[in-house]
Amino acid sequence: MPSVYDLKPKFQNLLRPLVNLLARIGVTANMVTIAAMLGSIAYGIWIYQPFATHGPNPYPFLFLGLFLFIRMALNAIDGMLAREHNQQSLFGAYLNEVGDVVSDAALYLPFLDLMEHGIGWVLMIGLCCLTEFVGLQGKTIGASRRYDGPFGKSDRAVFFGALGLFTAWAVFENKQALHGIVMNWAMLIASLLALITISNRVRRGIQEARS
Repeated sequence: MPSVYDLKPKFQNLLRPLVNLLARIGVTANMVTIAAMLGSIAYGIWIYQPFATHGPNPYPFLFLGLFLFIRMALNAIDGMLAREHNQQSLFGAYLNEVGDVVSDAALYLPFLDLMEHGIGWVLMIGLCCLTEFVGLQGKTIGASRRYDGPFGKSDRAVFFGALGLFTAWAVFENKQALHGIVMNWAMLIASLLALITISNRVRRGIQEARS
């Protein structure tokens, strides 16, 4: 199945001048990874607004897609710094994988604040995190780190960015009932796509290892 991840080479080519500049001024891959993770946590807190006494704020949802695009750029930059500027390290490998899972959870779990029944949403986020674990497991059986779609990290960014726009519109227009219906369907679709992704990464990882 097609995936947004397939566009990564072209995206990296656009970012390469910036990456070279960052390397020259001393920015490291681990710095970028940590910045992306901390920024995601901060943005998730803005979405959830645990100390707010009023209703949901539509603006964090409205700009979620933009933030996810920036996060994708940061994720590409840290990988390019590591590979192309001799910054690969064992700690960086751990940090990169942990940062992705923490960032996803921080950005997507706050949607729970707008949902009546949240257990399904939590399970769906768990499946999304499991796709990354399964992809990483490829290395343990002699295959590469698997990035197969259709619901990898970049695909999820597009999906949840669109949900953020819809949520902002629903809050602005006071369409709570419609929002609840759409979010339930989105949860089911995302869960199905995550399961397909897990299956693809397991199957293709085994095929690669055997070959």
